[in-house]
Amino acid sequence: MEQPLWIDEYAPSLSQLPQHDVRDRLQDAVGDPVNLVLHGPVGSGKTAAVRALGDAAHEDPDNDLIEINVADFFDMTKTEVAEDPRFSRFISAKRRRESSKADLINHVLKESAGYPPVSGRYNTIVLDNAEAIREDFQQALRRVMEQYHEATQFVITTRQPTKLIPPIRSRCFPVSVRAPTDAETVAVLERIVEAEGVAYDEEGLSFVASYADGNLRKAILGAQTTAETQGEIAMETAYEAISDVGLDARFEEMLDAAEAGEFTDARSVLDDLLVDEGLSGEEVLEQLLTVARSRYDGPRLAELHRLAGEIEFDLTQGTSDRIHVGRLLAELGI
Repeated sequence: MEQPLWIDEYAPSLSQLPQHDVRDRLQDAVGDPVNLVLHGPVGSGKTAAVRALGDAAHEDPDNDLIEINVADFFDMTKTEVAEDPRFSRFISAKRRRESSKADLINHVLKESAGYPPVSGRYNTIVLDNAEAIREDFQQALRRVMEQYHEATQFVITTRQPTKLIPPIRSRCFPVSVRAPTDAETVAVLERIVEAEGVAYDEEGLSFVASYADGNLRKAILGAQTTAETQGEIAMETAYEAISDVGLDARFEEMLDAAEAGEFTDARSVLDDLLVDEGLSGEEVLEQLLTVARSRYDGPRLAELHRLAGEIEFDLTQGTSDRIHVGRLLAELGI
């Protein structure tokens, strides 16, 4: 899509979150820096809800809301962590030279929590996709949470709260972010398409909501695709646009790059599928195998299925989708 993404342009405020129970729970947290764990399925709006909370709770959320995608953060190299503009202010040249990556990450967590807020009386640190945090880093995080509980609020989002160690869970209030209903999804889409001035009917929005099956990100992207390619969102136009949005070409592109040993390019496509398209790791793996069956056979296909079985098991453990599917892509290039 060449136009700005609606998921970014129309990020909800706290009052616009579709799930009333989440709205009420987070509204109670405004002004009270309690630690939270938001848990729910892919595309349910956990990250959007946290950002809405940050906007409501902070006069200067650009500075006082620190957002860390755990899957990316722990996959960074030591140099990338040190040069990231969010963290570079905490890291001296000497520390960068003498610290291991693990020490540097622990230092960033501690300094982020202890850094004075620009406005107000506390910072909020968001740890997104927290199922990817190793247990030793969770122990370090627990100590930071204990030390800075008066000045810093920690908000953790995850698909699997059971992957968090008990001492962290006990220090956070749980907030269940369920998948929005079709009716709630339609209400979100109505707000966006009316702001965009796009012609629509209820059947068209209902079709998009049903297609997304509780994944709000997928619904908004589907509605934007329909609007941009068809000029309106009706049943017929939505069906045509969404049916035409095939991802096979992107999977072919990802496999071509992996086979050529161009891992950075392959992982870039993977990031698009996981973030922009809102697919889960399991969905990426399933579609990848479907595409692979049309281009491989014999031992090559058998080896891919064997490796996919290992990756599928790893995905069920709740760790980073990006890391595990990325491992499959890396092994394709060997």
